[in-house]
Amino acid sequence: MLHYILQTIAFQLFFLLVFDLFLKHETFFNWNRFYLLFTPIASLILPVIKINSFKQLVPQSYVIQLPEVILNPDANTLQTQLLPTVYLKNSTSFWSWETILYLGVVVAAVIFLVKIYRLIKTIVNSYKNEENGLTIVTIKNSTTAFSFFNYVFLGDCIPKHTYATILSHESVHIKQKHSIDLLLFELLRILFWFNPLVYMYQNRMVTLHEYIADALVVKHQDKTTYYQNLLSQVFDVNHISFINPFFKQSLIKKRIIMLTKSKSKQIHLLKYALLVPMVCSMLLYTSCDKEADNSESTEMKTSEEQLQEKIDKLMEENPNVKIEISDVESTSDVDVEVPYSVVEHPPVFSGCEDVPTAEQKNCFSGKISQFVGQNFNTDLATTLGLSGRQRISVLFKIDKSGDIKDVKARAPHPELEAEAIRVINKLPKMQPGKQKGKEVTVPYVLPIVFEVQE
Repeated sequence: MLHYILQTIAFQLFFLLVFDLFLKHETFFNWNRFYLLFTPIASLILPVIKINSFKQLVPQSYVIQLPEVILNPDANTLQTQLLPTVYLKNSTSFWSWETILYLGVVVAAVIFLVKIYRLIKTIVNSYKNEENGLTIVTIKNSTTAFSFFNYVFLGDCIPKHTYATILSHESVHIKQKHSIDLLLFELLRILFWFNPLVYMYQNRMVTLHEYIADALVVKHQDKTTYYQNLLSQVFDVNHISFINPFFKQSLIKKRIIMLTKSKSKQIHLLKYALLVPMVCSMLLYTSCDKEADNSESTEMKTSEEQLQEKIDKLMEENPNVKIEISDVESTSDVDVEVPYSVVEHPPVFSGCEDVPTAEQKNCFSGKISQFVGQNFNTDLATTLGLSGRQRISVLFKIDKSGDIKDVKARAPHPELEAEAIRVINKLPKMQPGKQKGKEVTVPYVLPIVFEVQE
C-alpha cells in the first residue's frame, strides 16, 4: 500500500506542476476543468494498471527476484506471500502507520459529516423561496453568498444593486454542476487526508469555477460594473470547502485579472496534448515497476548485455569454442552464468526433485522462504534497537556444482547485512541449473524487509 500511495502522490505532483507551468493562465476554462478532474483520478488508477506489451519494451533484469517471505518471530507459523519482499516482524503494535492512516480517514469523514450537518441545519432554519428554478436560502445578518447544488445562500445584508449579479453568478455554478466537482475532492480529502496535493487540487478547482462563472456572467453585463461589485463588498464567507463562494477575498484579484485577460489563442490548445505522453510514460513505468528493491536489480545490466559480455570473454579465452546466447556450450572448467529467464532447467532445491516441473518454481520459492524464516535471527531488532522497516536485499548465485556463492547484501545496518549473508550461505546444496545439458550458474536476488513494531 505504501508503494501505491507514493506513486499516486508522485503522479499528482507531476500533473500539478504541468498545470501550473503551462495551463493555469490559459482561458480554456472547460479544458482546465477536465484536466483537474481527470488527472487526480488517473493518478489513482495508473499505479494498478500493468500492460504486458509495455513491459516487453524494457529488457528483463539479469537476475530472478524471489518471492517475499513474511516472518513473525512472535508466532510459530511462517507466512509466505508471492511478493518481492521478505518481512521480519519482532512484535505487533496497535499504533502502526496503517492504523494511523485509517484513523485519519475516520476523522476526516466525521469532519465532512459535521459540515454537511451545519449546511442542512442552515437550510432548515432559514427562510427559503423559489426563484427561476433555484432555492434561495436567506441568511440573517450576513453578507454571505455561496451555492451548493440547487441552493443559493444569500445574506440579507447584501446590497440590492448587486443581488441580480450575484444570483446570475451562482446560477452558473448550479447549472454547470460545480458542486459535484468539489464533492469529488472532498472524497479524495477523506481517503487521502495526509496528501497536501489533494487540497491544492481543490483550491485550483474553486478558483477555476469562479473564472467560469465570471466569464459567462460578464457576457450579459458591463465588465466595469461587475468589477466594482466585486471590490465594494464586505467579504463574509463561510469556510466550507465544498461550496462555491461569491465573495472570497483571496480570489478577487485573480478573478479580475482573468476577466481582463485576452482569450488564449487556439494554438495553445496543443498544450493539453501533453496528457498523452505523460499518461503513456506513467503506464510504461507502472507496467515495468516492481515494488520491492528494484534499485538493486536495475543496477545490473540486462540479461542480454551481461551474458554477451561473458560470452565475448569466453570467446577471447577459447577462440575455438562457439558460444551463442540461445545455445550456450561450455566445458567443465568454464563457469557460465545464465539468467533465470533463459536457463532451460533452473536449480532445484533439495526436496523438490519429485515435484512436477510446472510446480518446481513454487516449490523452490517456498523452500527458500521457509529456510530464511527458520534461520534468520529476528532478535536483532532488540539487540540493535531497530524500529520501523529495515529493507535488506540479498544477491547470490547457485553455481554449476549446486553450491551457494558470491553472496552480497545491502541493508541500513551492517549487522543486518551480515545476518542475511550468514543465512543465505547456510542454504543446502542444490541441483544446479542446466543449459544444453551442461551445468551453469544462475543468479538470484532475495529482498527482505525487517519490520520492527514496538
